[in-house]
Amino acid sequence: MAVMSSIESAAADSHDLIRVQGARVNNLKDVSVELPKRRLTVFTGVSGSGKSSLVFGTIAAESQRLINETYSAFVQGFMPSLGRPDVDVLDGITTAILVDQERIGGNPRSTVGTLTDANAMLRILFSKVASPQIGGPNAYSFNMPTVRGSGAIKVERGTDAKAVKQTFERLGGMCPRCEGMGTVSDIDLTEIYDAGKSLADGALKVPGYSMDGWYGRIYGGSGYFDMDKPVGTFTKRELDDLLYREPTKIKVDGINLTYEGVIPKISKSMLSKDLESVQPHIRAFIERAVTSAACPECDGTRLAEPARTSTIGGVSIADACRMQITDLTAWVESLDYPIVAPLLDKLHGALDSFVEIGLGYLSLERPTGTLSGGEAQRTKMIRHLGSALTDITYIFDEPTVGLHPHDIARMNNLLLRLRDKGNTVLVVEHKPETIAIADHVVDLGPRAGSHGGEICFEGTVDGLKKSDTLTGRHLDDRAQLKESVRKPKAHLEIRNATANNLQDVDVDVPLGTLTVITGVAGSGKSSLIHGSMPPSADVVVIDQTAIRGSRRSNPATYTGLLDPIRKTFAKVNGVKPALFSPNSDGACPNCKGAGVIYTDLATMAGVSTTCDVCDGKRFDAAVLHYHLAGRDISEVLAMSVDEALTYFGEGEARTPAAHKILSRLADVGLGYLTIGQPLTTLSGGERQRIKLAAAMADKAAVYVLDEPTTGLHLADVEQLLGLLDRLVDAGKSVIVIEHHQAVMAHADWLIDIGPGAGQDGGRVVFEGTPRDLVTAKSTLTGEHLANYIGA
Repeated sequence: MAVMSSIESAAADSHDLIRVQGARVNNLKDVSVELPKRRLTVFTGVSGSGKSSLVFGTIAAESQRLINETYSAFVQGFMPSLGRPDVDVLDGITTAILVDQERIGGNPRSTVGTLTDANAMLRILFSKVASPQIGGPNAYSFNMPTVRGSGAIKVERGTDAKAVKQTFERLGGMCPRCEGMGTVSDIDLTEIYDAGKSLADGALKVPGYSMDGWYGRIYGGSGYFDMDKPVGTFTKRELDDLLYREPTKIKVDGINLTYEGVIPKISKSMLSKDLESVQPHIRAFIERAVTSAACPECDGTRLAEPARTSTIGGVSIADACRMQITDLTAWVESLDYPIVAPLLDKLHGALDSFVEIGLGYLSLERPTGTLSGGEAQRTKMIRHLGSALTDITYIFDEPTVGLHPHDIARMNNLLLRLRDKGNTVLVVEHKPETIAIADHVVDLGPRAGSHGGEICFEGTVDGLKKSDTLTGRHLDDRAQLKESVRKPKAHLEIRNATANNLQDVDVDVPLGTLTVITGVAGSGKSSLIHGSMPPSADVVVIDQTAIRGSRRSNPATYTGLLDPIRKTFAKVNGVKPALFSPNSDGACPNCKGAGVIYTDLATMAGVSTTCDVCDGKRFDAAVLHYHLAGRDISEVLAMSVDEALTYFGEGEARTPAAHKILSRLADVGLGYLTIGQPLTTLSGGERQRIKLAAAMADKAAVYVLDEPTTGLHLADVEQLLGLLDRLVDAGKSVIVIEHHQAVMAHADWLIDIGPGAGQDGGRVVFEGTPRDLVTAKSTLTGEHLANYIGA
């Protein structure tokens, strides 16, 4: 029996590796790799080299698919269907938990408290021990409205049935005025119409509401008002009909039409949409016309009066959710109610995790849509820190994003703790401080896109440093302070800034220079720059929000490159430009321009096959007969940025407008990118740089970049700094919110916010040159920058 036991043990121990053979997801070139279990493995390589394709697109995707297959077909019908990754063998994988950088859904009802279940525990606590008692947990929930009803019910007693009048009430915590949103919106009517003009003269200022077309016929034929009368002289009835009238059937010139007031119409067509998904000119109109303010009834707490006045020791649930989490933790610790002791222990543990992970400066009422990528990722980690599960594969996508060098050591300790509990930890990372703690390193490359997708190195960190890979050569790179810095041409004055945790800050931001805003996560950097800029400032902001786009979107469509390309093709061939769009007249009739045919197999994963009519080229065969300098449109879209730059720079294909856009893409380090590649296949770093390239077309005087080194390899940071220098030398002002020491060292001027996070921050603790900060070492940033450059 003992012999049998030892044989079984040895057989089980042979599964101590995750084996991948022949992975071909996205740009991976038949990659084979063996990863040790219960160890910390870091994946390195330039942005776009294939790290995410291997870790997320192959290992994590297959783990998720296999787990989903264990559920019944009925349950699988409610889950996303996942296809098997393009890989020959995947062996030894365990249950994978992904902690990625995807922004947490911007649902306005979602807060840090609701996401992490801390709110649910607080509601139970208040329903048990608060005074006065108002009801169950729902009475403290801002998502539950109060419901009242009455009517006759039939009560059967013996052989008789008697009708009895019954009244009931279910108390909810939702504020009735703002419906639990915390804010009320109002429409500025001066942005809807010009009171001095008549409708015929264009009084309506809403985009698209021209009186030359259908709108003119509907408004003119409605008979509700005089089209030549200034709107400012309308009677109350006429103005009400123009702005608020409900949909009404009318007949104009014998045609049945529907008339609807401007406000309900734009509410449905524009105001109900996500701001990020609408066209820029409509977004600008919405931002001008709609004003939001804290609800006057609940003061922005989202809660009804009973929930606001029911307290524990004078503290309401609204007060608790508004506290900084470090303060809330101390308050929960001070409570002594044996009846809810297990609940208090669990709540205290959850709040402790926030503090431990460096998010103690948040409050539970903070909307999840306002969290940065790094904050969102760490909030997701809260669920896993206290978990009793072991032998899990935890997969992290750049966990140091948004972290000050001071906080990276804390994050490293959390990764090591997860490993030491017996878990496999896989980390995609660029920061040398996190690469240094790896047990095993896998370096992909050698470059990005079609020039990547290969394993360049496997082994220890020391082995990586000695290897001749791009990562190995740059791992010990350290920045140098500039010999001389630029002098500002003027200053952007920010006065009495109080957004979020800012404490009445006055600061002059230099213009005509490269200015870097630093400070620990949560110190108030974004509040100062995004929330306190003077409205008159001519600013373009490139932040970390994801590019929205379907699989039909690509770099050519996103940057506007496809328009000049189509026009050049049309001009040379004497046909209309729409033929050269796979989303318009030129689309392959079989796949409708998608290039692939999708087959839905209900509960099983859908299957996508290359369209056999266009062979994946997306265009009708007739369109491919038209050529420009020897190439058809599908061949042009298959070019890399660098190839297209040469192609559109000279000869018959010379197109200055296209060449200018391509030059900007090359400037941000995306020369390898295929211009027709779907945006959905790009890495996070590539997407942010595409946004930067698109924003460079704007004629703004000031560029604000929010952590532009996110997703950038050490070798790419130097190129980014060169681009920022070129922008400043061209007369622009560049303001960068950044934690990377190389960017700090390269700045002309530093503004350090702190000294801590949350209520411990919100003040300017240093203004000056990087050399002054290193010399003084008066702040956390100064200490870490001095260590980084070896001062």
